[in-house]
Amino acid sequence: MATPNERLAASLSVLQKLQAGGSRVFRSNEFTRVHRERLRRSGFLQNVLKGWLISTSPGASPGDSTPWFASFWEFCVRYCNERFRVDWHLSPEQSLLLHAENTVIPAQVIVYSSKGTNNNIKLLFGTSLYDLKQNRMPLPADVVERDGLRLFAPTAALVKVPEAFFERSPVEAQVVLATFRDASDLLRRLLDGGNTVVAGRLAGALRRMARPDLADEIVSAMKSAGYDVRESDPFAPQHTFGQITRPDSPIVGRIQGMWASMREVVQRTFPKPPGLPSDRAAYLRYVDEIYKRDAYHSLSIEGYRVTPELIERVRSGAWNPDQDGADRQNRDALAARGYWQAFQSVKNTVAEIIAGGNAGALTRQAHREWYRELFQPCVGAGLVRASALAGYRNDFVFLRTSRYVPPRWEAVRDAMPALFDLLEAEPEPAVRAVLGHWLFSYIHPYMDGNGRMARFLMNAMLASGGYPWTVIRVEDRAAYLRALDRASIDMEIGPFTEFLAACRVEAFS
Repeated sequence: MATPNERLAASLSVLQKLQAGGSRVFRSNEFTRVHRERLRRSGFLQNVLKGWLISTSPGASPGDSTPWFASFWEFCVRYCNERFRVDWHLSPEQSLLLHAENTVIPAQVIVYSSKGTNNNIKLLFGTSLYDLKQNRMPLPADVVERDGLRLFAPTAALVKVPEAFFERSPVEAQVVLATFRDASDLLRRLLDGGNTVVAGRLAGALRRMARPDLADEIVSAMKSAGYDVRESDPFAPQHTFGQITRPDSPIVGRIQGMWASMREVVQRTFPKPPGLPSDRAAYLRYVDEIYKRDAYHSLSIEGYRVTPELIERVRSGAWNPDQDGADRQNRDALAARGYWQAFQSVKNTVAEIIAGGNAGALTRQAHREWYRELFQPCVGAGLVRASALAGYRNDFVFLRTSRYVPPRWEAVRDAMPALFDLLEAEPEPAVRAVLGHWLFSYIHPYMDGNGRMARFLMNAMLASGGYPWTVIRVEDRAAYLRALDRASIDMEIGPFTEFLAACRVEAFS
């Protein structure tokens, strides 16, 4: 008779075959009842709704939303394809969000289909899918497919979305509009449909974005066809626009747009910089003195179990992985040693910054060295593959418990240079520190270590204004992550700015 382990292994072999193509979403009838229930009890499968499951991990803590958010869009694609075939597409609003690289998992996704029943289907972790009945489906030319999702094409979506979209999602509207080199595609839809109100709205939006050539083209063409167009600006009066320098790259436009819209809030909220220190040696001594405290809190935030004694062993050189096998295999000790090495590299960069160097330019080069130092001990011990030191990630990442999903790995290669361009050009140290930290976390360029790297970047930028090295305490972890989520999901940078400002004040105590 097979042992329990052998029976589970047989069930896992079935799951492995189904996952061979990278799938995380399954129909119940793809498993026998015995395999399905065994995998579900063992924590390898989770029910979504009747007849649908996703793969998960036995190590996932109760209430961990990561497996579901990692599977969300795949579930939507497969569910809609099986139920509606090709007779479906996402709403114009959600289409524009995705075209503009907004990767937040929506609380509710609206799917249009002639087979819809106007029913809200409740899914996991407060999400839902609403199947809106739509008798008149768009022409094939108005729909594009992206990762299996059927979306309105950008021009078709802009004609369909209500005016409120521009006020509610100004960055996304700006990013999509910035991709148009001329007004031809927009005008075809506006003229064929006689969309005078939409034409006036889009002309006003483009003029607000400093694209008067396209605005004039829309108005002139509509009037030539006999339509009366009244131009109106749909954006909120307080929204600030930045120059999008890469209209061919939505992620670059998104980062530039978010920076421009948020920098004023940071400037208004964060304390004014004291200025570069006159006594640079004293500033660096302060950095040395705060190391133990910073390492304890920064590593603890990431889940490492470190003690002041372990940190002191690493700092003093008593940590010896060549002679001590426990040191060589201790994950916490390896992380502490990597933090020590990276901290020294960051301090060297800070020394150049307080001597008057451009903080953005210096960190553009130095952050790769910080990262290599952070993980070199784990690579040396054979616990992490050497290829981890090569550079930015080449896979998806998902954040535990957050609806925010970082950009696709392909977008990181455009996003990071755009971030450092903004850091180099930004005149305000507080803006560099707050937005630099948040956007580094937002891009999440590495498979691991992003939180520690973001806090290193923040402190390098703080140094550029003479602010002291600032520690984010592990006791404040929940508030810290909530504030980051508010910025990434709701586009509200105020709470994160206030949180960091409070941490900066605490640094003096």
